[in-house]
Amino acid sequence: MLRIVLCAVVVIVLQISAYAGEGRPELRSMAGQMLLVGFRGAELPADASILRDIREHNLGGVILFDRDVQLKSAGRNIQSPAQVRALTARLQAAARTPLFIAVDQEGGRVRRLREEAAFPFSPSARAMGQGTPDETLREGERTGLLLADLGINLDFAPVADVDVNPASPAIGALERSFSADPEAVAAHAGAFSRGLLSRGVLPCLKHFPGHGSAMADSHLGLTDISRTWSPAELIPYERLIPLGASPLVMCGHLFLERFDSDHPATLSPAVLTGLLRERLGFTGVIVSDDMQMRAITAHYGLEEAVLRAVEAGVDILVFGNNLDYDPDIVSKAVDILVRGVDSGRLSRQRIEASFDRIGKAKALLAAPQGATNGFAGERS
Repeated sequence: MLRIVLCAVVVIVLQISAYAGEGRPELRSMAGQMLLVGFRGAELPADASILRDIREHNLGGVILFDRDVQLKSAGRNIQSPAQVRALTARLQAAARTPLFIAVDQEGGRVRRLREEAAFPFSPSARAMGQGTPDETLREGERTGLLLADLGINLDFAPVADVDVNPASPAIGALERSFSADPEAVAAHAGAFSRGLLSRGVLPCLKHFPGHGSAMADSHLGLTDISRTWSPAELIPYERLIPLGASPLVMCGHLFLERFDSDHPATLSPAVLTGLLRERLGFTGVIVSDDMQMRAITAHYGLEEAVLRAVEAGVDILVFGNNLDYDPDIVSKAVDILVRGVDSGRLSRQRIEASFDRIGKAKALLAAPQGATNGFAGERS
């Protein structure tokens, strides 16, 4: 059995190395790695569009949901532990590059794995924040163990937003923030991240540059935090980025005039490249929030949104395919990225840079359990 496990790890490392080092694949394959999408189906027939996208477009990742928002129905991808294990195995079997299989498992109101589907209860960030970071670490370990057992390797958690406005509809009102104290947020978010990493699951800090003061929900429209945001909301990132606490950071669709008077953070070079990369020193993977949220779709067409996001610094574009559903979103987005290079608006080097960062993050998934016990390492 040990020989089989070691052989599997070697195969995964070789697969990732082939895509992250010499002998680069063609442009379309690199563009495919920059997409992470949702899909319909708890079980997948051979002709499922998501399997087609994985095989034909080298899709980088998928995200699982328990509910279909558009259809107003339950059980979209998640129905039971055994079903999820079978689903993730089928998805990975179709991939020539290991997939990110992601879920939003923050705890509390935002958890896709629920008790009614035979999963254990997970407390909210606010509840965890009332305890000690050591207790939050253990909750991260429990969450990581659960996800790893299901074949899920990326958790879009923890939330690093500061609870500036407890009535904020997308954060405070849902108890998604650990604390109103940014230092406490950093301590608990770091602890939860360590717990996930110790079980071989990657965390993703969110929602940069800080959603906690917002008076609106970016799922529903433009969220302007210009009058409510303060630099204190950067403290969790200032503390955690130098420690390599998370290989991924998700940006929010947040309009912050002091940095960019024209575009939300997801589409802003000033926020993502100037602030997150250059000032704070983040060298990992920048992930967009769902590109189908109304904060984006109400103001930008698909092509302009995709190109502006990549120009700004986004490495992985998330299309949840839940607020809206488009079975061809992968081919459309790949076409947009390739056209962007062909037209000269994007450089091939820009696509390669994202591809390399994604490959480095995926290489962490091939590390033996325990190798990621603690922070992911100092930034390089």
